[in-house]
Amino acid sequence: MAKKLKRILKKRSGRNASGKVTTRHQGGREKRFLRKIDFRREKREMEARVVSIEYDPNRGADVALLHYPDGEKRYILAPVGLKIGEQVIAGEKVDFKKGNALPLKRIPVGTIIHNIELTPGKGGQIVRGAGTGATIASKEGGYAVVKLPSGEQKMIKEVCYATIGQVSKPELKTRKLGKAGRKRHMGIRPTVRGVAQHPGSHPHGGGEGRSPIGMPSPKSPWGKKTLGKRTRRPKKYSDKLIVKRRK
Repeated sequence: MAKKLKRILKKRSGRNASGKVTTRHQGGREKRFLRKIDFRREKREMEARVVSIEYDPNRGADVALLHYPDGEKRYILAPVGLKIGEQVIAGEKVDFKKGNALPLKRIPVGTIIHNIELTPGKGGQIVRGAGTGATIASKEGGYAVVKLPSGEQKMIKEVCYATIGQVSKPELKTRKLGKAGRKRHMGIRPTVRGVAQHPGSHPHGGGEGRSPIGMPSPKSPWGKKTLGKRTRRPKKYSDKLIVKRRK
């Protein structure tokens, strides 16, 4: 294992810098190492050999350890079908095969891709979860229309890089945890229904015995509507790049 690519992941249990809980239902979990993943694929035109396919406790997908000819080692997200001993490469005019990273303008329409950049050179930001894959629908005017796993179609600059293939472990969505203890090992604490709480901690709480929520729409613990309420900003800069909404 490449030791310099790993460090102990500090456990914060959903708390911010001042110690306040900002994300509920987190706590416990096993000690983890954080693998440094190369989302940017910035070592261009240099073939790397896949030495191992490893489990990563911080994500659903497996990661692949690459050895470069200059002695450097890096982790990348392992696509489906990538095997130990194969060669992968990133660059402008590299071969079209799984695990290779190319600009969108070099990838044919209809190809399944992942780890897609939104800003050139920033590194892959979307389609990185286990089993996910996006499809290039069309290309026009320096942009590629990419169909995301959610069904949304988005325009992305053709100079942005993406990796060929589908992210590994598509079977993860059918996984059954089996027991409450396994969720605790993952660092997920129990979630309590709002109607089972007292009125001071949740708008749905209170009442004698079993009772309905008593309001037209369900609400979050902080009083915000939760039934189909859109949380995206009304005037976001990237709205003009969305060809088709996911809903």
